[in-house]
Amino acid sequence: MTATREIYWNVGHGVMLPMYSLVLLALGALAYGVWQRIRVYRQGKALNRIDELDERLVDALKNALLQLKVFRVRGPGTAHALFFWAFLTLLAGTTLIFLQADLLDPLFGIRFLEGRFYQLFSLVLDLAGATALLMLGGLFIRRYLVRPEGLETSPDDAVMHALLFAILISGFAMEGARMAVTEMGTELSHWSPVGLLAARAFGGMEEPALRTVHGGLWWLHLVLTLGLIVSIPVTKFRHILTTAANYIFADRRPKGNLITLNMEDDEAKSFGAARISDLTWKDLLDSDACTGCKRCQDRCPAHATDKPLSPMKVVSQLGGSACRAPEASLVEAVGRDALWSCTTCRACQEICPAAVEHVPKIVEMRRNLVLMEGEFPGDEVMGAMDNTEVNGNPLGLAYAARGDWAEGLGIKPLEEDPEVDVLYFVGCYASFDKRNIAVARTFVRLCQAAGVKVGILGKEEKCCGEPMRKMGNEYLYQSLAAENIGTIRGYGVKRVVTTCPHCFNTLSKDYRDLGFDLEVEHYTVFLEHLLRQRRLKVKPGRFDCTYHDSCYLGRYNDIFEAPRALLQAAGGRLREMERREAESFCCGAGGGRILAEEKLGGRISEARATMAAETGAPLLVSNCPFCLTMFEDGIKGAGFEGRLAPRDIAEILAERI
Repeated sequence: MTATREIYWNVGHGVMLPMYSLVLLALGALAYGVWQRIRVYRQGKALNRIDELDERLVDALKNALLQLKVFRVRGPGTAHALFFWAFLTLLAGTTLIFLQADLLDPLFGIRFLEGRFYQLFSLVLDLAGATALLMLGGLFIRRYLVRPEGLETSPDDAVMHALLFAILISGFAMEGARMAVTEMGTELSHWSPVGLLAARAFGGMEEPALRTVHGGLWWLHLVLTLGLIVSIPVTKFRHILTTAANYIFADRRPKGNLITLNMEDDEAKSFGAARISDLTWKDLLDSDACTGCKRCQDRCPAHATDKPLSPMKVVSQLGGSACRAPEASLVEAVGRDALWSCTTCRACQEICPAAVEHVPKIVEMRRNLVLMEGEFPGDEVMGAMDNTEVNGNPLGLAYAARGDWAEGLGIKPLEEDPEVDVLYFVGCYASFDKRNIAVARTFVRLCQAAGVKVGILGKEEKCCGEPMRKMGNEYLYQSLAAENIGTIRGYGVKRVVTTCPHCFNTLSKDYRDLGFDLEVEHYTVFLEHLLRQRRLKVKPGRFDCTYHDSCYLGRYNDIFEAPRALLQAAGGRLREMERREAESFCCGAGGGRILAEEKLGGRISEARATMAAETGAPLLVSNCPFCLTMFEDGIKGAGFEGRLAPRDIAEILAERI
C-alpha cells in the first residue's frame, strides 16, 4: 500500500513507458465504453436536467462522498459506505505516492512522505486496506452465503468481487514484499500492521528474490487495477459513474411531479411511452445507475402482496430493451399486470440509493395504454372514467348533489357567499361516501369552533383528477383541472384547505403547471396551526392508537409531525408501526387503484391492517379518505373487527373540543 522512493524506482525504473502506455490504453477503453453507454441514453427524449447546476453538483458531491442515500439501510449500507471510503482513501494514497515518486521528487527534489507524516500515512492506508477487505468480505457473504430473498446475483457480481479482492490482496502482498526488504525490524514497520503480517509471510527469502516477487506483484496489481477501469462501462462497476451522474441529474421539482403533457400538440404522434424512444435519456441512465440492491422491491406494497411488480425489475427490463430491442413494446417487456399493480406510493424512489425514478416510467407507459390504446385494467376503471366525464366524480353520483353533505352546517357554496376565510376543496369521497361525509362534516365543525369561515364549491367542484392522471388518463385530468382552476379563480379565493392528501398534492403541485398558484394546505397542517394559535382548543382525553402515514401526505410532502402533534394534543398515546413516516406502507388506493378491484395477490389494505393490529392499539388513525375507505375493508378482511377500528384525525379531535 505504501512505498519508499528506493524500492519503487528499483522496481519501476525502465518500465515507465510501458506502464503509461497501459494506463492510457485503459483510459481510452474506459472513454470508449462510456461513449457507447451514452449512445444508448441518446435514444431517449430530451430533458433539461442541468438547471441550478451549482446546487446539483453540491448535492451530488454530498451524496456520493458521504454516501447519504446508501446509509439509509444500515447493514449493507454501512458496509458499502465503509468500503467506499476505504477504497477512496487507498486511491488518494496511491496518487500521493505517484506524485512524489514520479513527478515532485525526480523533477524538483520535493519529498513529503517522510517522518511522522509518513508514519501516519502508512497507518491510515494500512487500516483502509484492512477495512476494505473486511467490508468486501461481509458484502460477499451477504450476496453468496446468506443471500436475502429477492437479491439477484449476476456474473457481474462475481467479476466485481473477484477483481476487488485480487486488487486488495495483491496490494497487501506487494506491501509485504517491499517491507521485508526496506522496513523489517524497524520502528516504521509497526505503522503498517497488516503489511507487517504480510512481510512475515515472506520470511526466509533473500533480497533478490523479494525484489523479483515485488516486481511481479507490482505488475499484477497494476494490471488488475487497469482491468477494473476497463470493466467499468461493461459491468455493474458502471454505477461508480452513473450513480454519481444520477445525483447530478436528479429531479429537483417538487416531489412526485409528473411531466404535464401538451394535449393540444397537433404534431404529437403519440402520448406516453410505447418504445424506448418515448422515454427520456434520464430514464435510460436510471437503468445503468441501478445496482439491483432490491431496496425498492423490499418496500413495494404490490410486490409484498404477491403482485407481479418489482420496481427493480421494471428498471432492469427497460435497460435491457434499450440495449437489445429499442423498437419493441415496453408494455410487453414489463407486463400489463405489473404496470397496473403500481400504487405510485413512491416508496421505491424514496429509498433508492441511486436516485432512480421509478414511478414516472410506469405512469408514462400507462399513459400510452390509456390515451393511445384505450386500455384500462378493468371494466370498473373504465366505468369510473366515464362517470367522471359525465358527473365530475368516479362514483357516478349526480354532480348537483355534491354539496348535499353540508346540509345543516351553516356553510354555503361560494356562488351564494364568496366572502370566506378558506375554501374547503372537499374531494369526491368526502362529498359522496357516507363514511367520509362524516369526516367532512367534522372538519367543518372544527373550523367553526376555531372561528374560521369555510366555503365550498358545491356542485361546481369536480374531481381533482389525481386518480385519473395516475391511471394514465392525462386528458381527463387536465380537463377536470382546467374547470376547477377556472372556478376557483373566478371567486378570488386566497386559501384552499382539503382533507384529502391526493387533492392536496394535486392542487399544491400538479396544478402549478396549469397556472394555479394559490396557497393550499392539508387539514392536519391547517388545524395544527389553529391549535398553536389557541384558536382551536382541545380537552385531551387519554387513548391508545396507531397512526398511518398516508403516502401522499408523508412521502410526497414530508408532513409527518403535524398529524402526530394533533393526536398528542388530543391525549393520544401513539404506538408506532414499524413501517412509518418515510417508510410507511401504502393502503393500496394510490395510483388510481382506488378505482380498481384488487384481483392479483393479497390485499394491500389487509397487510397494512395486520401491521396496525400488531401494535396492540385499538384505533388505526389516518388522514386520508382513500386510506379510511381501504382500512374499513382491510380490517374486516383481515379479521380484526372488534379489535381495531379505523378513525380519522378530525373525528378524534372533534370528540375533545
